Amino acid sequence: MDFLSDFLTLFLGKLQSPTMGFLIGGMVVAAVNSELQIPDAIYKFIVFMLLIKVGLSGGIAIRNANLTEMLLPGLFAVVTGILIVFIGRYTLAKLPKVRVVDAIATAGLFGAVSGSTLAAALTLLESEGVKYEAWAAALYPFMDIPALVTAIVLASVYTSKQRDNALESLSKQEYLSKQRVTAGGYPNQRRIERRITASGYPKDPRDTAGARVRIWPIIQESLQGSALSALLLGLALGLLTRPESVYESFFNPLFRGLLSILMLVMGMEATTRLGELRKVGQWYALYSFVAPLLHGFIAFGLGMIAHITTGFSLGGVVILATIAASSSDISGPPTLRAGIPSANPSAYIGSSTAVGTPVALALGIPLFIGLAQALGG
Repeated sequence: MDFLSDFLTLFLGKLQSPTMGFLIGGMVVAAVNSELQIPDAIYKFIVFMLLIKVGLSGGIAIRNANLTEMLLPGLFAVVTGILIVFIGRYTLAKLPKVRVVDAIATAGLFGAVSGSTLAAALTLLESEGVKYEAWAAALYPFMDIPALVTAIVLASVYTSKQRDNALESLSKQEYLSKQRVTAGGYPNQRRIERRITASGYPKDPRDTAGARVRIWPIIQESLQGSALSALLLGLALGLLTRPESVYESFFNPLFRGLLSILMLVMGMEATTRLGELRKVGQWYALYSFVAPLLHGFIAFGLGMIAHITTGFSLGGVVILATIAASSSDISGPPTLRAGIPSANPSAYIGSSTAVGTPVALALGIPLFIGLAQALGG
């Protein structure tokens, strides 16, 4: 009963946070058919500012860390972020009535990192007296960015295949129609198929559609997208320059206010497409409950390998598990909205905020800390 009470307290506390409050406010505004609108130019500027800030903070943290010590944990963070997206692609996307692009976007959001969940883990580690490396929090861009890039690339590959299949199917139908007109009737189907094959049209368009998808141009296009470009630019500036003064005086003070407006917009957009989520809501709820714990345990296991081989602290292992269990509430939604515009925000935002984040906070963090203390004791 106490555990349930603690879970509900954390959940209600999360709903009362400014970020969640503006998100819910946007959903309410859209639900009552308000004419309130945020101009698209303002939305794009806010996204740029937020992603530059996130990239700057990550770059500064990495620059101040010992890169040799970060090598193996950083590699594991990258692997975990990519793996989480593939897990969602081949589990959630296979469930009934779940659109593949929605599943990939949801997996991308769960592969990306929540700064607030990470902050909660750091606070709890300190209160429990669990030691961790000062640079451990800088692992988040190693997981966050690869997860988002992987999700966008997988979605691009999938949509490219679907488009090629549709074009091949249309070409085949047009060719069949042309053959019927030329023959003055409807020739035998087998004879038509022989003509199609001889003319270069495949019997099954899916046999060759995949060969037309070139991965590198998709990756290049993804990296050149506005959202990821801003994130990577901020990361590079944080690593290669000394932006602390402008970061502290300009980007950091504006961050929470801009994030609140962004969440208002995302809430409005999510509500307008909420009807689509109701059809498959139970599958997203199931995924969102299981995924944070599964992802966290995968990262915890990899972190233990780093602990045994390089002396990576158990507190660092908890941080790695926590960022894997978290789902992004900052860089993820705008990046996915820009990179996978066909995905339904109600699916990936609703899954994260309604179930994923409370599970990571109330179950994941205490579980991983307790496990680390048991192993270290």
